[in-house]
Amino acid sequence: MAAISVDGLRKEYGDTVAVDGLSFTVDDGEVVALLGPNGAGKTTTVEILEGHRSRTRGEVRVLGFDPATGGREMRERVGIVLQDAGFDELFTVAETVRLFSRMYPRGLDADDVIDRVGLTDARDRRIRTLSGGQRRRLDLALGLAGDPQLLFLDEPTTGFDPAARRRAWDLVEELRAGGTTVLLTTHYMDEAEHLADRVAVLVHGRLAALGTPSELGAGGSPTVSFRLPPEHPASDLPPLDGPLVATGLDWQIATAHPTGVLHTLTGWALDRGVELAALSVRQASLEDVYLDLVGTPHDDPLQLAASPGSHGEVVR
Repeated sequence: MAAISVDGLRKEYGDTVAVDGLSFTVDDGEVVALLGPNGAGKTTTVEILEGHRSRTRGEVRVLGFDPATGGREMRERVGIVLQDAGFDELFTVAETVRLFSRMYPRGLDADDVIDRVGLTDARDRRIRTLSGGQRRRLDLALGLAGDPQLLFLDEPTTGFDPAARRRAWDLVEELRAGGTTVLLTTHYMDEAEHLADRVAVLVHGRLAALGTPSELGAGGSPTVSFRLPPEHPASDLPPLDGPLVATGLDWQIATAHPTGVLHTLTGWALDRGVELAALSVRQASLEDVYLDLVGTPHDDPLQLAASPGSHGEVVR
C-alpha cells in the first residue's frame, strides 16, 4: 500500500487555483522531494496531506486515511517539521522534546532524539538562547519525537551550516533505512538529488515532472563548456548547435549533439592554434532540468538557490 496517494487533487481560493489536478503516490519507505517555484502549490499540497487544509476536490489518502477525517489515529503515526514550529522560549531543549515525545503512544526517548539531531551540548539550554540553526535542529527533533511512520519535512536544512546539513542528510538516510517514509520540500537541488528516491516538480499547481533524479537529468541536454582566449571574442566562433551562454569567464552551450559541437569547436581552435581552456562536457543535472521546466525569473529565490550565478547572457 502506498504511504501517500493523491488523485486529481484540486484546491481553489476563490478564482485562484493553487493546485490543479495533481496526482502522484509515495511508496512505503520512499523519500520523495517536492520542488517548484514560489506559488507552485507545494505548501498547499503538503498542508492538505497533513490534514491542516481542506481540498476542493480529488482523492487523498495518507497511511490509508483521508487526512481531512483521519484525526488522532492518523496524526499519531505522522511527524511534521514545519519551517517555523514556534516554541515556548522559556523551556529547555530537553523539556520541549520530552513534552512532545510524551504526546505520542510510541514516543522516543528524548535524550536519544536530541543526540540524533546534534543538540546534545544544548539539551539544558533555554530555547530563547538558541541560534537559528539550533532552532531548526529542534524543529527536526520534534518531528521525530513520536517515532513517525511518515515524516513531512518542509525545507529542513534552511539555516544549517555545512556540517549540520550533512548530519541532517545522514539522519534522513537512517530514517529511510529504517522504513520511514519521507515527503520533503527543499530549495536546494543538491539536497533533492542526494536524498530523494524520486522528485516531483510542480509548476502552476500541476505536476510538470516526476522521476528519479537520474531519470530527470537524462531528459535534459548535455552541456559543453569552454573558455576563449582574450584575443578571440565569441563572435569569432563558427555556428554551433544551440544558443551560446556567457557564464562568468566561460561559455556554455546546451546541445543534444555534444560530439558535433566538440568537433566544430576543436577544429576551429586547431585551425587558429589556440587552446580552449576548461573544455568539458557534462550531462544535464536535476538543476538544469528544473530550470528548463520553471524558467528563471529573477525574483524566484528557489531558482537563485538552485543555481547561484550559473546563468548569464545568451549571445546567440
